[in-house]
Amino acid sequence: MNCTTRISTLAIAMSLAATAQAQERNDAEVIVVTAQRDNATEVVNGGNAGVLGNKPAEDLPFTIRSYDESLILNQQPQTLGDVLENDPTIRTTYGFGNAAEQFVVRGFSLFGDDVGLNGLYGVGPRQLVAPELFGSVQVLNGASAFLNGAAPGGSGLGGNVNLILKRADRRDFIRATVSAEESARLGGAVDISRRFGTNAAWGLRINGAYRDGETSVDREDRRTAVIGGALDYTSGPFRAVLDLAYQEIRVDGLRPKVTLGTATIPEVPKADANYSQDFTYSELRDVFGTLNLEYDLADNALLYARAGARDGFEEGIYGGITVNDSVTGEATGSALFVPATTNNEAVEAGVRVKLGNAVTYEFNFGGNINWQVFRTAYDFLPGYDTNLYDAPQVPLPSSTGFVGGDVEDPNPTARTTLWSAFASDTIGLLKDRILVTGGLRLQTIRQENINYDGTDGPFYDESAVTPVAGIVVKPFERLSLYGNRIEALQSGPIAPNDLENPVTNAGQALAPRRSVQYEVGGKLGLGGMFLTLGAYTVERPGEGILPDGSFGYLGVQRHQGLEFTANGELAPGLRLIGGAALTDAEFVGGNEVAGVPEYTANANVEWDLGFVPGATLTGRMVHTGPQWVDAANTLELDSWTRFDLGARYVFAAGTTPVTLRLSVDNVANEQYWASAFDVFSSALLQGTPRTIKASVSAGF
Repeated sequence: MNCTTRISTLAIAMSLAATAQAQERNDAEVIVVTAQRDNATEVVNGGNAGVLGNKPAEDLPFTIRSYDESLILNQQPQTLGDVLENDPTIRTTYGFGNAAEQFVVRGFSLFGDDVGLNGLYGVGPRQLVAPELFGSVQVLNGASAFLNGAAPGGSGLGGNVNLILKRADRRDFIRATVSAEESARLGGAVDISRRFGTNAAWGLRINGAYRDGETSVDREDRRTAVIGGALDYTSGPFRAVLDLAYQEIRVDGLRPKVTLGTATIPEVPKADANYSQDFTYSELRDVFGTLNLEYDLADNALLYARAGARDGFEEGIYGGITVNDSVTGEATGSALFVPATTNNEAVEAGVRVKLGNAVTYEFNFGGNINWQVFRTAYDFLPGYDTNLYDAPQVPLPSSTGFVGGDVEDPNPTARTTLWSAFASDTIGLLKDRILVTGGLRLQTIRQENINYDGTDGPFYDESAVTPVAGIVVKPFERLSLYGNRIEALQSGPIAPNDLENPVTNAGQALAPRRSVQYEVGGKLGLGGMFLTLGAYTVERPGEGILPDGSFGYLGVQRHQGLEFTANGELAPGLRLIGGAALTDAEFVGGNEVAGVPEYTANANVEWDLGFVPGATLTGRMVHTGPQWVDAANTLELDSWTRFDLGARYVFAAGTTPVTLRLSVDNVANEQYWASAFDVFSSALLQGTPRTIKASVSAGF
């Protein structure tokens, strides 16, 4: 080989090497850009509107938005409440001494029992929900009794949350994640999605997660284990999805709510302080699933059916603390052992037909039924001396003998059957620029209460026809104005087994109650943003402790307010999820409702750094206004603001996209009372301390 040939060969080799390196760089850049785009936190403006089907927000006379799985993956939430912290119209509190999240929407409670799953009530986990199983968390503001039927727990008047389990999409992937959370909580997750068969007709999605260790609250330990699978089939006009899932959560040393036995509000303890006893715990296990079937009778006609079931077990020693001296923190502790099991089933079926051209008619007909059996008992344990600021650990007290039911084998205390039939018509005028919806739902609630000794308690079997009317007007492109009037018949609330405020009818449900809502508002697409503004008023019978010591209906409650939400892309690579709400909740002719903030506001921002490929910075502000602590409106919590910061970085390890995530919630480690919402209007929930979370995800 002569010199010229050698030089030519070397030049060709160098050129090929340079081309290969450039190709590798280009491939890596494509991987990073694609992964960063897929990781972008999004809100979908629309969702499952119950009997009306999946609709974009601008076509509904209600407000609805969906937080997708990208938000869950990026923010690493530990519970459903952590996901809903992104919503400016919702705040989260806890139940009666146990690890049971409940949500405050428009000043009304939404119990975990009344969170929907794939459009059905009563078949999802109650008390606490691990977010890893879900591809979408949908929020619908306002009464949804016509859209979904009555909520079996009697809550949800201010809004509805519907969880959609993950499904296989058109892109096959395997994603593995390892995570760590302050103080010493480690975890891992695997998510697999596959399409197969002729024309990819079959889909399989399997995902599971496990986390365990101490949280950022001193001595509070949480263990979560979940696994879920979805098998779906699509062929021609027929579609079917089978979802099955298992969730197990245990919380030891839960920091409890603080009941006030004094006329002043105590100073907030250290942000990470824990005034619980080590013997307290909540253990929750749920097996649940749904089957969804759809068949296109024609291009304009859909026949659908869905069914679901849940088998739930829970038990715990629930702790409480009542502060008797707000200066020294001197307090009395209490404990209660409660076992409970639930067996729930739900079925819904209907047909949806759209007819016409110049004037369209979309008809919906169908019905649903929900069966629930709740078994529980209780054993009150003796009280003990403790302190809010320096809680000594005491041995587990022996039983006082104040026992209800058989704690070894609880009897049913409530059997509930809810069934309804519905019909609606949405008339579309001027190429659907005007949509007028009218509908009726015949709702029946049958509730059998059983006393703890096995004798019969109150029995209710009531029916009512509840109408809905709504209108949507689209005067211009991307502008939608709406209004609605809706009535609801709800199951009566269950008198709580409260540690500090026992009532004479604990565990029994009140008779069903009716409510009415009026709402007007607008929705606007502006550039890459989607904005909503609504005003509403809701009235229903109130609830509280009656003079005879029982839990019952008390006065008329009226809630009025304004809600504003904004989400989307402010500029390329700059995204916002935010909004604000003003709420005026009061008993007619009386005081304001305790635990309802006067105003709330959120802003969640993400910025993709163009000058650092693959890097994204995040920040969130959560602000909650003042709220009354007591029903007499003599004690008031100050407003509070919390800031969260985070970052994530995507890079290519060969052909594998890897995402690093780091976030710090409550950066300033603020000490604050987050909520005073409670049935008895005298309990405070302390805000979460600074929490550092990190994770690494790799996609294959």
